[in-house]
Formats: sequence, structure tokens, C-alpha cells
Amino acid sequence: MESEISIATHTFSKQVIEEAFRAHFDGLYRYAWTIIKDEPMAEEMVQNVFYKLWKNRETTTISQSVASYLYRSVYHECLNYLKHLKVKAAWQAHAARTMENMNNAADKLKLKELEERLEEALRELPEQCRTIFQMSRFEELKYMEIAGKLGISVKTVENQMGKALKLLRGKLADFLPVFLFILSNL
Repeated sequence: MESEISIATHTFSKQVIEEAFRAHFDGLYRYAWTIIKDEPMAEEMVQNVFYKLWKNRETTTISQSVASYLYRSVYHECLNYLKHLKVKAAWQAHAARTMENMNNAADKLKLKELEERLEEALRELPEQCRTIFQMSRFEELKYMEIAGKLGISVKTVENQMGKALKLLRGKLADFLPVFLFILSNL
């Protein structure tokens, strides 16, 4: 059959393409698989070659054997597919890095804004309330230690902390989800 379809210069008829398909599909498939190591894609590469051959049958001419033409076409089809995979992987890696950088920048911006709002809200607290809150949250002192240092009762420390938390919750309510999200990602 090869001698029938390997003519010096040849355009492809329906019959020639069908004969070439029957004669070479399995070998072309195995060849494609050795290049890309993916069974469904190897089959698709061979099908793509035959589809392009069929689509361009009236304008495609070859000056070699049909088998050589088909194997070379499958080789190039597989290489193009592998190049596409590399480009796709590089783009996905770039997109992931870009998103990570954007998220980090956005998180830093939100955190900075939250810190500014927290400082502003703390300045608005009454002095004793602010002092007690800062000793509890920033210096990590227990209520009894705060009471001893300030010479006030533990009950006063508890009341002032409750007041500070209530006022801060009100002032920072719109930042609470952001604050919790940022804390969960640190």
C-alpha cells in the first residue's frame, strides 16, 4: 500500500487519507506516546495530524513518502503540545506568584490601616481605660498585676477592660473580619 500512496509529489484524496489512517494510525499513536507519555493526548495528536491533513487535502503536497510525512507531522504536533504545556505552566506559576504578591500587598495594606485605626481608637479611650487595656493586651499582664501596679481593685480593672473592649469593638467593627482573616494567615 505504501508504494501506492508514496508518489514524488502528491495531493491527498479521501481514499489516500483513509488508507494512510488505517495503515499508520497505530504506529503514529505509539510514536506520539513515546514523546508525550500521555495516552489520550497521544491519540489526540495523531487525530490532529489527520484532521489537518483532511482539512488541507486540496492544498497539501509532499515530496516524500506518506509515512515520513505523517511521522514528521506527529513529531511536530507533539512538540507544539509540549511547548504549549511549558508556556501554560510558566503562566500559571507567574499568575500564582502575582496573586500571592497582590494578596501580601493587600494584606499589608489592610493590616497597616487596621493598626492606624486601632491607634486612633485607643487614643479616644479614656486615659485609665486605655492604660489598663494596653497593660493587659500589649504587656500581657494579668488583671491582678494591673490592679497592683495601678493601686486599684481587680473589679475596677475588669470593668475598665470591658468598657475598652466594647468601645474598640464599636470603632473597629468594620475591620473585625479583615483582622481575623489576617491573623489566620500569619
